[in-house]
Amino acid sequence: MKLSELLEGHDHRILHGDPDIRITAGPCLDAHRASPGSLFVAVPGHEGGGAGGVASALARGAAAVLVETGPPDPSSRFAPQGACVVEVADARVAAALVSARYHGHPGRGMDVVAVTGTNGKTSVSSMYESLLRISKGARVGVIGTSGSRTGGDPVPMPRSVLSTPEAPDLQYILGRMRDRGTLSVVLEATSMGLLHHRVEGSFVDVGIFTNLTQDHLDDHGTMDDYRDAKLRLFQGMCRHAVVNADDPVGAAIPAMMPGAVTTYAIDAEADYRATDLEVDASGTRFVLHHGGRRYPAAIPVPGRFSVSNALAALAACHWFGHELGALVDALERMPQIPGRFERFEAPHGVSVVVDYAHSPDSLDKVLRTIRGFARGRVLTVFGCGGDRDTTKRARMGEIAGTHSDLCFLTSDNPRWEDPEAIMDQVAPGLTGTGTPYERDGDRRAAISAALASAGPGDVVLLAGKGSEPYQIVGGEMLPFDDMATVRELSRARPAVHSGA
Repeated sequence: MKLSELLEGHDHRILHGDPDIRITAGPCLDAHRASPGSLFVAVPGHEGGGAGGVASALARGAAAVLVETGPPDPSSRFAPQGACVVEVADARVAAALVSARYHGHPGRGMDVVAVTGTNGKTSVSSMYESLLRISKGARVGVIGTSGSRTGGDPVPMPRSVLSTPEAPDLQYILGRMRDRGTLSVVLEATSMGLLHHRVEGSFVDVGIFTNLTQDHLDDHGTMDDYRDAKLRLFQGMCRHAVVNADDPVGAAIPAMMPGAVTTYAIDAEADYRATDLEVDASGTRFVLHHGGRRYPAAIPVPGRFSVSNALAALAACHWFGHELGALVDALERMPQIPGRFERFEAPHGVSVVVDYAHSPDSLDKVLRTIRGFARGRVLTVFGCGGDRDTTKRARMGEIAGTHSDLCFLTSDNPRWEDPEAIMDQVAPGLTGTGTPYERDGDRRAAISAALASAGPGDVVLLAGKGSEPYQIVGGEMLPFDDMATVRELSRARPAVHSGA
């Protein structure tokens, strides 16, 4: 495809070369991923790219470069003969446009759902996938924290920590899913993903809003800015909205999209409402109310928050015309979601829960749920991520101490921060509760200590990392998996036998 065709209708200025040059490899933001015939988009501040990556991208054979309006980049003056350099007002907006066009607007050919909110994005996405697979045998694409897959098969991509891929990667993934016969896709739309225009050009049919609680203030500064980033999804980016009416921000979205919103709730009046919740260690039973009818329902995940997530997935599936009774029947047969209240029964009589809870609200909800069914003590292994919102650290310690009998303060993903300094900021909140705790920056050692301290009937919560198969230390992603570690340590400990 010609560069001029990719940019048609978008304001731009040719700085060097022929705009009719052919782009034969996909757009990219990382200079090291440029290849002969590719289009390099120089996004200011992007790690591995930006204006400083232009020379490297051109040296790797990039046929053209998009740069953002501003002081001229000296490297663009030395573009190889035949390469084209084009100036645009916003490189991220342009990246979304050209990527969607290059891959043939793949979102147009599929039902596309985008889930946003502080908590629940991965759970809602997985539930949506399971409901359609179990009730219809449908091939569903999922894009999010756990990577990308369609029909259960992974879509290979370079390793990344982004839940919402950059626009060139997102459109590539959507294109691969379309080519594999995928009819429906659900993706996680993070606040930064929306703020950076990564989802634009994806032709989102349904936008789901789960909730808004404190998180990511290191990125957004204030809760108002964080909220506004989430709400971008409902300002012309989706055709219909499915929103949590129990959340104040969700309850305000119908006014933004009159006549194009479906609501769900547990406490508030809504189009899809759950009542009569009964929670135990095996899951949650409830009654679904919709259209004047009652549907007895159950999910194999404990907790009110799990029911709320299930309502969101049900409402979205039903909006696309799938039969509600079959969807409700499928709820009870859903598999566990890796790293989302994922349960494991250790051979020594201890129950283990692995959950991604890494914000004050999510940790509070998970621990309250565990408290509701735990027969013995609750032991919590947790930490806080580095280079992230520091204001929530003491609060996380307070919540863990309030709802636990024993805590193990450890390292999460320290990134470039000193793990000991992070724990120093968590400790005051924990100390203030009076709950005993141990401190060890070695996460494996902390998990081992928790399992060794637990007895029959106790519940051990590993919070913060969920299904992540790595731990980020400095600039490295070191292999580490909470559930795999639990299974390994449990095999090394003899089982508890009852009876004479």
